[in-house]
Amino acid sequence: MKIVVSSDNSRKLDSSVSHHFGRCPFFTVVNIEGNEIINVESVENPYFNAHSPGQVPSFIKELGADVMLAGGMGRRAISIFDNFGIRCSSGAAGSVRSAVNHYIAGNLPGASPCRESIQHAHDGYEHEPVERLREEAAALLDKLDEVIVRLPDKIEG
Repeated sequence: MKIVVSSDNSRKLDSSVSHHFGRCPFFTVVNIEGNEIINVESVENPYFNAHSPGQVPSFIKELGADVMLAGGMGRRAISIFDNFGIRCSSGAAGSVRSAVNHYIAGNLPGASPCRESIQHAHDGYEHEPVERLREEAAALLDKLDEVIVRLPDKIEG
């Protein structure tokens, strides 16, 4: 199985998962056999600076992906991946290694459109860095809330 993960840098498994699928600078391509990682490579996103609908999902298809993991993605990308037969999951966070392990363990949900995609259908979103940062900050706060809920009431030290 080939899992592609949107990444903020090119440090392979130690890369940070990028919140926004289409605007990530890199993709980390992870080949899995069973539950074992057998190969990892980092690929630059040729559409990092600008893209039209469908370009990035088509690029991911050309990479031979079976699965696409990202922090968030728009409804059009989710639909295109579905048409390509590529499973996708939004809500990935942390390192690529952690996201892949969570996916393999069945702990990542399917994909749902990012908040900005739902509210504005991406009108102007791709060109507004401040809006992207706001969405990423909101998603990180949501993840932090999830972690805090799982912490024990008392942390022994």
